[in-house]
Amino acid sequence: MLNDFSLLSLLQLASTSLPVGAYSYSEGLEILVEQGVIANAEHLKHWIKSSLQEGSIHLDAAVMVRGQKAAIAGDMASLQYWNHWASASRETEELRQQSWQMGNALIRLFLALIPESETLVIAHHWREQDCNFAIAFGIAAAYWQIPPASALLGYLQSWTSNCIGAGVKLIPLGQTAGQQLLLNLQPILVAASQDILTVADEDLSSCTWGLSLASMHHETQYSRLFRS
Repeated sequence: MLNDFSLLSLLQLASTSLPVGAYSYSEGLEILVEQGVIANAEHLKHWIKSSLQEGSIHLDAAVMVRGQKAAIAGDMASLQYWNHWASASRETEELRQQSWQMGNALIRLFLALIPESETLVIAHHWREQDCNFAIAFGIAAAYWQIPPASALLGYLQSWTSNCIGAGVKLIPLGQTAGQQLLLNLQPILVAASQDILTVADEDLSSCTWGLSLASMHHETQYSRLFRS
């Protein structure tokens, strides 16, 4: 069960205002909107639903859960393994740099907010290597004693909120339509989290060719609002 302090920490960690740069990435949406693949709220809902069920966020969230459990156990070798695994799963430079930039930013923020955590983070050598965002999120969730199931829902909710925020700007959608979409996605978020919590390591897989192609096209898109 979440206690009050863990709940508040989770709300802060999963907030879209967390200064790690998530708002500057569109997760492939910018090029898909330009190409007309995503043109309304229903298209965006379908894209987010598919991503949650079988896309890269499904893998990222599974890595976050494993990173949190490894941090709780003090298993440095496992943390390193899953960080390298997450890096290897990125199929474009844009996606890899996004994960590293956000992860490194979260580690720096975490150290600035909680200086006494420095021993933990330095022991993992996260200042000397690139840290994926899923691993950084898991480390922070472990430190704040957030239950893994709650941390996972927060992680998925944060990702979904950022995607909807990008859709609101790009399609564009109204703010109310965006919030309605987030509300309608709640059952999908819960179902995805339950699946992620039970999937075995050897069964981790995803279907990300669409995202990879969108990411590659976005790198050369003429006019961009979002970072590449």
